[in-house]
Amino acid sequence: MEQITISESYKKINKYSRNERSIGISMFHIEWCTKYRYKMFSKIKYKNLIEACIRRAASKKGIKIIEIDVQPEHVHCVVGVSFSITVSKVFQLLKGTSARLFFQFHKKAKLRSPKGHLGGREKFASSVGFVQLDKVRDYVRN
Repeated sequence: MEQITISESYKKINKYSRNERSIGISMFHIEWCTKYRYKMFSKIKYKNLIEACIRRAASKKGIKIIEIDVQPEHVHCVVGVSFSITVSKVFQLLKGTSARLFFQFHKKAKLRSPKGHLGGREKFASSVGFVQLDKVRDYVRN
């Protein structure tokens, strides 16, 4: 009988991230609104642009996007991060970096938000486990 160490079995199922001192993942369902609830993403090209900006910001910062949905005035994401990143840091990294990228590619949007704030103060976060992951992903999709 072949004995598998814990780290090898975690690698095989590819659910957990591995660090030199820790194994695991923190998953969050997060949501944020646009500034003043403006419908900034009502056109499909802006919806696709902000989604691409969020995905790029996430890949730069080591955040795994599990599911994403962009509505005209808010964004839903299910993300996976390492233990060292807090949920407030996830908001800061995703909102700030994606807003900067969005304004670089869509210069006219800066007229509505001259200070460069795409996201408003309203935000939501909830931790997610593997048991709830399918339900949360369905909720974000629909």
